[in-house]
Amino acid sequence: MTTAAIIVAAGRGARAGGDIAKQWQQVGRKMVVQHSIDAFMAAPGVGVVVVVLNAADIAYRESFETQGILIAIGGETRSASVVSGLKLLENNNIAKVLIHDAARACVSQEMISNVIGSLDRGPAAAPALKVTDALWTGANGVVTGAQNRGGLFRAQTPQGFDYAEICAAYACFDGKAADDVEVARAAGMDVIIVPGHEDNLKITLPGDFARAERILGSGMGTVMDIRGGHGFDVHAFGPGHSVVLCGIEIAFDQGLVGHSDADVGMHALTDAIYGALAKGDIGRHFPPSDPQWKGAQSSVFLDHAAAMARTAGYVISNVDVTLICEHPKITPHAGAMRTCLAGILAIDQDRVSVKATTSERLGFTGRGEGIAAMANATLVRT
Repeated sequence: MTTAAIIVAAGRGARAGGDIAKQWQQVGRKMVVQHSIDAFMAAPGVGVVVVVLNAADIAYRESFETQGILIAIGGETRSASVVSGLKLLENNNIAKVLIHDAARACVSQEMISNVIGSLDRGPAAAPALKVTDALWTGANGVVTGAQNRGGLFRAQTPQGFDYAEICAAYACFDGKAADDVEVARAAGMDVIIVPGHEDNLKITLPGDFARAERILGSGMGTVMDIRGGHGFDVHAFGPGHSVVLCGIEIAFDQGLVGHSDADVGMHALTDAIYGALAKGDIGRHFPPSDPQWKGAQSSVFLDHAAAMARTAGYVISNVDVTLICEHPKITPHAGAMRTCLAGILAIDQDRVSVKATTSERLGFTGRGEGIAAMANATLVRT
């Protein structure tokens, strides 16, 4: 029997501002949800991690699954999303489950451990802080009264439960719950209060991102993870009137043969990024046996690799592509190639190098039989 963690990341979080949901926004060099994921993946007592996604965010699925995370699709309410995560765990021999809001990116290992440990003394446990401020009631901007703060607590997550009991509690719960403790209590479960922490904030408003970054700052600034990846690709010449290299179409008396658009430069660079992440190559993610990729633009592949790097919390520091051929001439187009690659990777153009060389008329490139490309990519995560 093991302990699982369900990270609920299916909400929209409109109050936090930004063009994308708050869980996908950055705190330091990681997405908010990745901070939460990393905390539970590192927790000694947690054996399975589930992330509940909104159906609109399904594009993140593969990048999470490569981290060994299970993916569930959320519902219209938070409760429905939690139920989706619980059902996904049905055949995983789960004894205890922790349910956590993705927006609490600063959750500590101590808190996770304390909640798990408290489940040895009861069917449910959750962190909370005593309310210490004076409480008012108000209307129309005016104080209308005072509220006794005695016995009041501010709820936090992760909230932990006996797996079988919380599943049963949700099965008989009818309505919308503010959190999982409400569902547990409706089923008659006693909930142990675990000491919460002020740093375990839930990112809700625009200013909370800066506060979360300050809390996580020491951890983000002390260790730098630098990864390098190398890619190599070859495509033969064939019938055609142009070639596509690093996203730029160049008029030529031949084309390049390949299942996609045969952009040898972009293929090498894509493999360099996958390599830095230790995630295989293009063929693993976009099999040439799959007809949907026939004639596809290689920008689709490069964009996927770049998104995977960002999801894992990496910044693409710089890339370097070398095209090896006798013809066509590359130098007149190198500037446009750099601009194209920089746009796809969402980095400054001065971090993108594209250059060309020949093989001094030796080998298949020297005989004009095709084009080869080498690429390097450097990824940084702090």
